[in-house]
Amino acid sequence: MKKVIGVALILVVVLFALPFVLNRSEEEQPAPQEELTLADSGHKLRVRGSDGQVTEMDLNQYLWGVVAAEMPASFEQEALKAQAVAARTYALNKGPTSKHPDADLCTDYACCQAWISREKAAANWGDNAAAYANKITKAVAETGNQVILYQGQLIDAVFHSSSAAATKDAVEVWGNSVPYLRSVTSPEGEGVPNFESQGIFTPQEFKEAFVKARPEAVLEGEPAGWVGEIQRTESGSVHAVTIGGVTVSGAQARQIFSLRSATFDLEYDGASFVFTVTGFGHGVGMSQYGADAMAAEGKGYAEILQHYYTNVTVEECPAELLSR
Repeated sequence: MKKVIGVALILVVVLFALPFVLNRSEEEQPAPQEELTLADSGHKLRVRGSDGQVTEMDLNQYLWGVVAAEMPASFEQEALKAQAVAARTYALNKGPTSKHPDADLCTDYACCQAWISREKAAANWGDNAAAYANKITKAVAETGNQVILYQGQLIDAVFHSSSAAATKDAVEVWGNSVPYLRSVTSPEGEGVPNFESQGIFTPQEFKEAFVKARPEAVLEGEPAGWVGEIQRTESGSVHAVTIGGVTVSGAQARQIFSLRSATFDLEYDGASFVFTVTGFGHGVGMSQYGADAMAAEGKGYAEILQHYYTNVTVEECPAELLSR
């Protein structure tokens, strides 16, 4: 009988306590985050999409899509701001080219800057969609009309994913010396995805890839003798490599063999040619993972930009440059 009474008392306590527990659980659930609104800048751009259609788009709305596409939204806020200013500078400096004569920019990252719609970005982010959207909205809004200038002119604000301890001088990659695109140290931090990668080719694959690009190359006899001298820059990337008697730049070799960067070692192990590659991208200008590491150390976006672009200023875009 005592056991029955004890069980009954426990049930009564549970029944009375349950609503309080449920209410407390409901109170602890965070309210859904509302997305912030990004005001228009008032400056319009003509943007060619992947479908070939040209759309007129406000600069701020365009920048939102660029930052969302080009940099992980999980990055530090100051890194996202640095990306927003670099993207704004790049966009205002670009203008029509032979690839898109009827548009200021296109959404092909290989030509201009990557871009993604809000809907696609939200689908990629899942449960983090609202929080990530707000981070990018703040990055664009809180940097106003700020751009990067060298001697009063908009710079070519190129950027890349990650470097191997130092960025590359523009002359190493493109053959043209640019005063603000010098080699600087880059604190990439830990956790950079695929920071080290490999490209492995059989002798036949190696030969076919190189001869397709440089038909004058002679790749006969023992594969061990196909690769000659490898010249390096001060930053450690490949300046030039001789293959089959033909010398190509590190950037050209990267393109020929579809490598993630031109910072690589190359050896023949008796069965395959093995590229060991560090970093991702052309290596010039701002390193995105480096920017995130600097932001995590407490650096502001202007300091980050002035580290990666030599002797520049970060300021409001002059009216004559914004309106051209």
